[in-house]
Amino acid sequence: MTSDKPHAAHVRPRLIIAGTGSGAGKTTVTLGLMKALAERGLRVQGFKCGPDYIDPTYHTAVTGRASRNLDAWMTSPEYVCHTFVQAADGQDISIIEGVMGLYDGKDPLSNTGSTAEIAMVTQTPVILVVDVRSMARSAAAIVLGFQQLEPELNIAGVIVNRCGSAGHYQIVKKAIEQMCDIPVVGWLKREDDMSIPERHLGLVPAIERGELDPLFQRAADALREGADLDLILRIAGAAPPLESKSLVSELEEQQLSDDEKRSQSVHPSEQDQYQQEPQQQLMTHQNQQDHQEKNEHQQHQERQNDQQHQIRPVIAIARDAAFNFYYPDNLELLEEAGAKLTYFSPIAGEGIPADADSIYLGGGFPEEFAEAIASNHLFLEGLRQAARQHMPVFAECGGYMVLAETLTDRQGVTFNMAGIVPAHVQMQTTRAALGYREASAVQDSFLLEKGDILRGHEFHYSTMTYHDSDTIPYAYETKGMRGLKPEGYNSGHILAGYTHVHLGSNPAVANRWVEHCRMYRQSKQKDVE
Repeated sequence: MTSDKPHAAHVRPRLIIAGTGSGAGKTTVTLGLMKALAERGLRVQGFKCGPDYIDPTYHTAVTGRASRNLDAWMTSPEYVCHTFVQAADGQDISIIEGVMGLYDGKDPLSNTGSTAEIAMVTQTPVILVVDVRSMARSAAAIVLGFQQLEPELNIAGVIVNRCGSAGHYQIVKKAIEQMCDIPVVGWLKREDDMSIPERHLGLVPAIERGELDPLFQRAADALREGADLDLILRIAGAAPPLESKSLVSELEEQQLSDDEKRSQSVHPSEQDQYQQEPQQQLMTHQNQQDHQEKNEHQQHQERQNDQQHQIRPVIAIARDAAFNFYYPDNLELLEEAGAKLTYFSPIAGEGIPADADSIYLGGGFPEEFAEAIASNHLFLEGLRQAARQHMPVFAECGGYMVLAETLTDRQGVTFNMAGIVPAHVQMQTTRAALGYREASAVQDSFLLEKGDILRGHEFHYSTMTYHDSDTIPYAYETKGMRGLKPEGYNSGHILAGYTHVHLGSNPAVANRWVEHCRMYRQSKQKDVE
């Protein structure tokens, strides 16, 4: 995520595909546009607004490049710009898919957490997707309202979706262009088979197997037929220059600023003393010798510390169809903090890598693969052994579920899990939680000190029931739209919860995690010796 030099401010062609609401068709338009432009030979970089793991997997499948999340609530606006610039550099065009409706986010009274916020932070032109079923001139009123709600936003074009015919398209096109003074750059017919499948569990394996490739191709064909791709490219190319200084540079500037403040805090009389009595600052010969010996010892200690820090502790990450919800930023921040990442597949029968100094179990669909997980004794016993040896283990949502004693799927079948968290997991047909979370540590752990805060989100269809709710060593106190609640499990070296955290919301956390991994590795080496 970081580099040693600032990025030059230059034009990076880019677009945001936003909708008037969920279901307007922005995912279909995004994927069709990505595919159509890639077929022209362009290097396309995908992004997704907000905390979403599924849509980026679509983008990655279509473009062949890892899609990135942009979220100015979970992370800072500066972090968003940096993430965008890092991924966009070297690509021909970047396409950012919005979330929900253009102005929908964390706060109904502001743009916080919305696609509109990302558009303004990254100064990106917006293509608004409007569902115009059973609509004529009213479509212009909708677009006009979206323009007027946030005058600083650059809504540069419109794509109308679910038109009944070419004649219907011409009607809404004329109305929108007359009243809104922006071009309608394309249209899609009302075709049921163009709908992206429901975002249910098991969808990621379908993407990995290529089962959705025909759908991506149909979307590209529809965009190629109904949209003016050259005009869309001109809109993207008209985006203003965007500059993002390295996060490292920002930290260095902050350090310099702090040093300047400290130097300025020296009392004037002390400065005079240094100037008026230089002889008092000189050391005797014996003091100089003592000082030299002290320096040599300190340098030797620093060399030893450097050698220790050169050892890259290993974080083992479960990654397969059951565990695949990871922000690329989280993994990169851990690598930058000095960790070596290694991957393994529990549903393929693999156990914890032997050289692991920590384990990261991300979210995903463990309930869809509960039988395979339950039968992988090598994996489950490896988790238990890690717990007994006080290895740092971090688990989110699906990973949290696997640490429980049992997991009951939607069909009512119960499977034994690792048994580290004294609780039972029950799947249900209705959603149990959805939304942003600000997680404050209830107690110290290898990831957080008490009171430290990480931001993230919750999204799950399961409930975790503890045997004794009065003695739960909670991990966090999370704050969402419905207020505060205790969440997760923390035994010091086991940290788990439903909250998917973004380490970019508090990058120092990655350093703390990796440092604890080093300490664990050193303790292992001492035990061997």
